[in-house]
Amino acid sequence: MNNKQIEIMSLSYEDILGYMSMWGEPDYRAKQLWDWLHSRQAFSFAEMTNLSKSLRDKLDTTFTLSSPILASEELSSDGTQKMLLSYPDGVSVECVGMPYKDRYTACLSTQAGCSLGCAFCATGNGGFTRNLTADEIVKQAKYVERASGVRLSSVVLMGQGEPFLNLENTLAAMKVLNDPSALNIGARHITVSTSGILPGIARLARIKEQFGLAISLHSAVQETRNMLMPGVKKYALPHLYEALQAYTEATKRRPTYEYLMINGVNDTNAELDALIDFCANTLCHVNLIPLNPVSHSGFAPSKGDTIRRFQKALKASGVETTVRRSRGKDIDAACGQLHQRSC
Repeated sequence: MNNKQIEIMSLSYEDILGYMSMWGEPDYRAKQLWDWLHSRQAFSFAEMTNLSKSLRDKLDTTFTLSSPILASEELSSDGTQKMLLSYPDGVSVECVGMPYKDRYTACLSTQAGCSLGCAFCATGNGGFTRNLTADEIVKQAKYVERASGVRLSSVVLMGQGEPFLNLENTLAAMKVLNDPSALNIGARHITVSTSGILPGIARLARIKEQFGLAISLHSAVQETRNMLMPGVKKYALPHLYEALQAYTEATKRRPTYEYLMINGVNDTNAELDALIDFCANTLCHVNLIPLNPVSHSGFAPSKGDTIRRFQKALKASGVETTVRRSRGKDIDAACGQLHQRSC
């Protein structure tokens, strides 16, 4: 049987160990191969120079080790790097590297495009192409590390797509990112963002790793949220609230609520009151994010005074709140701006 179509990055360590045993190779070869794939970031079998040539040839004829091509990249004035990666089937996605004083963060995509059609987001405007595999998600992190020359200290799955509509691949990728024999990023430094897909939240609450959770909330008024995020209408706010309380009770972890500040849409007194009510006496952190420009939306960011008023009122109500400074806006790399086309 010709197994050429098997992508080696989809195999577990136990799978690789089984192949080594079947081929009469010592067990330590599996560890060497795993190290090349997940720690040393090899993009071809030819790079694996501590493996015999005969083993490398066998790997090459048995498996694929597909890698995306760096189609384009752009550097922001704040040091943010955006990369457009093209996969062998012609699908492309964007990923972003963001330098901070104390860390270097990669923002990864989980889907090519998005089906949810959020009114403020460039990704959804381009439609949905397909889910990314776990290794396609992980390889974005590897490209960010190679481009920056800096070891990643944190990862956010907040790029293109809805991670919980690609749940199995997203969770598998997160576990590889966390694996000490792979990228070895601490679970608490890996955060997945969802628009509120309830089955995904429930699943995340049941796994042992202490991954972070961010919720794209953007309004605690159902009518406003339906207008901004039509793809999650069926997950009504009362049910989202219940799911988040179950999550915090099960994990003791504090979810982050992402709240894009949009002038005249979700920054009124009524919207503020609803947000305070949604957060009151719960474990959460609110990130207020000035809207980033997206050409098709017709929206504008809230005024600075309004954002500060929201922050002050939330803090006075006992809700942990920060105002996030967007990075990479000048290269369309900030929240909601990724659009899956050449930089």
